[in-house]
Amino acid sequence: MAFGLALIIIFGLSADYLFKRIKLPGLIGMLIIGVLVGPYVLNFMSPEMMKVSGDFRKIALIVILLRAGFELRRDALNRVGSAAVTMSAVPAVFEIVGVVLVAPKLLHITYLEATILGCILAAVSPAVVVPLMIDFMDRGRGAKKGMPTLILGASALDDVFVIVLFTVFLGMYGGEQTNIFLQLADIPISIVLGIIIGLIPGYFLCRLFTKYDWRPPKRTMMVMGVAILLTWLESVVEEHVPVASLLGVMAIGFIILEKAEPIAHLISQKLKKLWIFAELLLFVLVGAQVNIHVAWKAGLAGAIVIFVGLVFRSVGTYVSLFGTPYDWKEKLFCVVAYIPKATVQAAIGAVPLAAGVAAGEVILAVAVLSIIITAPLGAIGIMIFGERILDYGEQSAYKFKELREKLALPHVGERVRSKVSGTIWKVIEQKEVWLEDGGKSVSSQDALNLLPAIYLRYWKESENTGTGKGKTLSHHYTQKDPSFDDHWEILYDW
Repeated sequence: MAFGLALIIIFGLSADYLFKRIKLPGLIGMLIIGVLVGPYVLNFMSPEMMKVSGDFRKIALIVILLRAGFELRRDALNRVGSAAVTMSAVPAVFEIVGVVLVAPKLLHITYLEATILGCILAAVSPAVVVPLMIDFMDRGRGAKKGMPTLILGASALDDVFVIVLFTVFLGMYGGEQTNIFLQLADIPISIVLGIIIGLIPGYFLCRLFTKYDWRPPKRTMMVMGVAILLTWLESVVEEHVPVASLLGVMAIGFIILEKAEPIAHLISQKLKKLWIFAELLLFVLVGAQVNIHVAWKAGLAGAIVIFVGLVFRSVGTYVSLFGTPYDWKEKLFCVVAYIPKATVQAAIGAVPLAAGVAAGEVILAVAVLSIIITAPLGAIGIMIFGERILDYGEQSAYKFKELREKLALPHVGERVRSKVSGTIWKVIEQKEVWLEDGGKSVSSQDALNLLPAIYLRYWKESENTGTGKGKTLSHHYTQKDPSFDDHWEILYDW
């Protein structure tokens, strides 16, 4: 297993670097490396590594979904809420219909088998979509209309909807006497329970982090542990009640951001660093699951089925955005963002074969082929269209986030020690302001040459007066300042 991890790190990072040099998403290189070193080509991955591949991929997916949760602001969700719900179902239904219309004739399978195939193909890949959306959000792209937030929310709900449909039709194939309408009721139940089981522990984590000043890595590890526990809980109760645990994972980040934004930013920064390794695990191991020999069996007919499904899906995505404030270019971006398939197809593509579906091999072959075709195509399309279509805010709030990360600034409530005098201070006030280049604070964001700045005020903790009274000092931090660590040290209880 150690050798497998070494391969993932060395070749994955190299592929990421090379693809970014040629202006392509690095994840494509990681997927290709995964295919090459996987058991179906060069077979460099040990059997032990492949056995735990599913767990590693789930943990990596949890990391990126936590990051997504820490980016979901209530105001942005309010703007895109109804559109996200529509996009979570309509495009998938359109794609399933498209597959059912052509797959029986081209692949010589029954209509029920085609429906099962359509359900597998209809799931958008959060592994591909979410990292790219978070990258746009980090750079303030699409912030004005909240488009990355829309796609984040819709893609998460899309997977819940599609997997429930897949379970329903697979049960019908096995002859189970199931009430379709009762099964479809699992979709809202799963979503609501998933959000609840995320919000509750997220709230208590927030209270814990507010009361005790832990070091950011320990906060991050605690959040990760709870998120992993939620996915385990889903597997325990799935026979009795449906729970969308991945929505719960996102809800943890959302509630901490809502209740304690400074702490949320600190955890998010650590998750961003953790994602460097998690991204390698996720995409290389997804690639290693791809059996190109099986995909080859799908042939041209399988490719046509996938293409027809994507056409129907694109129409469904565009239709689901009617009545929204997006122009045709922004709707086109949503269409492209809904192309990639990888995570769900790799996870459930072989389930029909294991369940005894007659066309199981054909379904698996088309599912694998869909990953090979759509993951790189969608990732490239998202990158190209996103850079050209998504807006930049004139004075993007994300500039403050970049500034905070660059200077490693503390947040309100944190204690700091001066490296010069050794005195201890507490941060009691924080503001995000725009400064003229000469350092004068201005209220209008229409002025030219404005610099984002974070104003901090400190209280000397040794004073015997109440917090905020007695000796204080303040400073505006801009991109021209040295790192906070040069003169100060942040103190933690544990």
